[in-house]
Amino acid sequence: MKRIESIQNIKEGNSFFDVAVIGGGATGLGIALDAASRGYSTILLEKNDLAKGTSSRSTKLVHGGVRYLAQGNVRLVFEALRERGIMRKNAPHLVHDLPFVVPVYSWWMVPFYYIGLKLYDLLSGKFSFGKSTYIRPKKVIEHLPTVQQKGLKGGIVYHDGQFDDSRMAISIAKTAENHGALILNHMEVTAVESEGKGEGFYITCKDHFTPQTLELKAKAVFNATGVFADEVQKMDHEQADRLIAPSQGAHIVVDREFLPGDHGLMIPRTPDGRVLFAVPWHEKILLGTTDTLVERTEMEPIPTEDEIDFILETARGYLAKAPTREDIRSVFAGLRPLAAPKEDGTKTKEISRGHRIIVSDSQMITIIGGKWTTYREMAEDAVDEAIRIGKLEDRPCRTKEISLWVSDLDKNHLTKSIAQTPSGEVDTLSYSYMVTAEDVLYAIREEYALTIEDILSRRIRLLIFDAKAAIQMAPKIANILEIELGAERYDKQKDIKQFENLAKKYLVKNSGSKE
Repeated sequence: MKRIESIQNIKEGNSFFDVAVIGGGATGLGIALDAASRGYSTILLEKNDLAKGTSSRSTKLVHGGVRYLAQGNVRLVFEALRERGIMRKNAPHLVHDLPFVVPVYSWWMVPFYYIGLKLYDLLSGKFSFGKSTYIRPKKVIEHLPTVQQKGLKGGIVYHDGQFDDSRMAISIAKTAENHGALILNHMEVTAVESEGKGEGFYITCKDHFTPQTLELKAKAVFNATGVFADEVQKMDHEQADRLIAPSQGAHIVVDREFLPGDHGLMIPRTPDGRVLFAVPWHEKILLGTTDTLVERTEMEPIPTEDEIDFILETARGYLAKAPTREDIRSVFAGLRPLAAPKEDGTKTKEISRGHRIIVSDSQMITIIGGKWTTYREMAEDAVDEAIRIGKLEDRPCRTKEISLWVSDLDKNHLTKSIAQTPSGEVDTLSYSYMVTAEDVLYAIREEYALTIEDILSRRIRLLIFDAKAAIQMAPKIANILEIELGAERYDKQKDIKQFENLAKKYLVKNSGSKE
């Protein structure tokens, strides 16, 4: 395995890097690609799997943020719309246009939404995904056959982008690797020590896959650990101020029958002032809300019962055929690393959605905030900051023009119709794209996958689509992992148990897969 060879090279003395990135989510991967493509020797270290946290738990949208216009944050929307266009240009295999309908039930709201969305179009400029238009009730029903028709005055169609977040993460990682970066997931940073201001850093890591400890040195260190940024900050400085105000976004997944067609539904104002999306994604519908503040950061956040009830109740007001708990295939939540306000108790809609870059006394660079759509810009700003403070020599950013690596899974899996185990046994699942033994081997050999969860949660999205089906598939995936990785390194029974415990968190009470 390439991973074993890379670790061995470090242990044999090839352990000095220009750039070390801690964190394998969207921002960290973006920094690794930016740095490597500028010609800096680069290593990325991720405690768990790539995109394990927030970066695989989004609403799967590449967007400028319609709701930020209402807050007057025009600059943030403009920047995000520009980055949205760059994402589609550089990763057309993963990013595509998704038209949304905003149903309107009050005449005076028609011009309000129409003007706001036309401004959205204007800000997108040459990166536009399509023009916003007003449509009559009959057309709304054509686009959203299950929409609540009583009192419907019409709707506004606008366009945004959709993508697969964890698949995008793998594409960025592989592109960074192709530019010379070393990507190590399941590698936990346990210590960061500075030689002194303006000097380099010593980093100690613990491998979660083999009982090894690695030591390496880097000129510049980037803390891109999202909601866990405060923990890494404290490795550098125990008295570091709190940077993160974590917020949680909740999602439920149901079958397409609840919103057939190829348009998404956007509810711009729920009873408590948040936004709710109903998004067609493969053969499922993803229903998700914007975020609420939470007290703790957890690696495996789960939606609360209140959040699930809120999503279902809000959907019931807009869908004539609305899902119930029995229809839920999977639930998941993501924590977002919003920049902490100066005063506690601030609502998330009042907290800055832009990103912040913080340079510690030792000159470790921490980046927080932002969102998936602006990952490339965040990375560029972070590396530029390292140049500004003298950690790296001045070299121009190249990522606006770099096309992202295309996986064989992204080329092929949408046409697969069966799941096959190494023994040749064929299983058919009600799943929009199926997995073969060859797919699993490809994920292990080419896409850094080392566990059942890596494969069924982020390389192949079965855990999100149907948690019960993922539990059923787990032992077959484990068999392939054991053969490929070796029983001396891979504990099959332990991995199956861990995955089953995780997958149960994606189930909701009184929910079940339909036969």
